[in-house]
Amino acid sequence: MIRLIPPYSEEKIRALHAGDKVLISGRLFTGRDAVHKYLHEGGKSPVSLKDQILYHCGPVMIREKGVWKTKAAGPTTSIREEPYQADIIEKMGIRGVIGKGGMGKKTLEACQKFGCVYFHAVGGAAQVLARTVKRVPAVYLLEKFGAPEAIWEFEVEDFSAIVTMDAHGKSLHQEILSETQKRLETILAGLKPI
Repeated sequence: MIRLIPPYSEEKIRALHAGDKVLISGRLFTGRDAVHKYLHEGGKSPVSLKDQILYHCGPVMIREKGVWKTKAAGPTTSIREEPYQADIIEKMGIRGVIGKGGMGKKTLEACQKFGCVYFHAVGGAAQVLARTVKRVPAVYLLEKFGAPEAIWEFEVEDFSAIVTMDAHGKSLHQEILSETQKRLETILAGLKPI
């Protein structure tokens, strides 16, 4: 298990490899469809995302006595952001993206070119992952996009994830897809016609 703490420098990120298990402590920023589209189309980020980690997450948040509390913070399906992600990695200087399900070739190429990785977080564990959020220092674009689509700033401790796309051009998602396709072709070739 690799402990990943700020600063999330290019050197630290390029030292990671697909298959590495990490515990992230430090700052994460959430961002889903609305934020990705907004930034891709030239919208100005209200916070610097340079050398930060962007989490594909629409958290469930409540305000208790003036303080934001995270009740659920599971990853959302990342492939929806494929049309935007490479551009945002380049423009914003992001070092890591967290989500579930992986991303495509364009994002993988951007990870390799600009020094970024994709972390896969466990789906279905939203309440467990919410427990790693120790503080919510700020929320951005809440009025514009609403709670699930806003940029939430989280301070996390020991957020568990696996590097599944690295800055060296390796994608575990693509490897699994290729292997599955080969096995399916073998199975189908062995079937007798009815």
